[in-house]
Amino acid sequence: MAELCVKGVKIEVRHGSLLDLEVDAIVNPANSMLRMGGGVAGVIKRVGGEVIEREAVKHAPLPVGKAIATTAGRLKARYVIHSPTMETPGPTTREKVYKATYAALKLADEMGLRSIAFPGMGTGVGGLKPIEASEAMFEALVELLERGLRVERVVFVDLNERVVEAFREKLEELRGGLRE
Repeated sequence: MAELCVKGVKIEVRHGSLLDLEVDAIVNPANSMLRMGGGVAGVIKRVGGEVIEREAVKHAPLPVGKAIATTAGRLKARYVIHSPTMETPGPTTREKVYKATYAALKLADEMGLRSIAFPGMGTGVGGLKPIEASEAMFEALVELLERGLRVERVVFVDLNERVVEAFREKLEELRGGLRE
């Protein structure tokens, strides 16, 4: 695990499952229809229960750049924040991953959540390279840190070691570039 505290926010990078973390919310890198068939969404639904998808689809279609929160069912987290990285399952872009990350962090902040965990947004079905996704994700985080993000803990976690390495690289760049 690697970690850094910036402006009162603890930022962590971990190798492992999003579902194992003790956090207020986990992020589902959804599609706009909020159907939870494969990838991270499919695992969230299988472990947490169908109730998560049933609650989510009531908000469909949800455009990229918007996020909603649902129950987390049987998961350890209290909420699942669904933030589309693409309109339909398929390729995404760095800009869409930035917007999805920004929307999820902003919603967590507005809800008064203390902790949130992200997988590699857009790195599965979205087809984005891990370094591109992590650049977009950290860019959104830094922008919200500068605007006074009140979330106390942000965790970047993935089972794919290449994604985790990309997260670590961006964390080290952040360590070198920002001052408290």
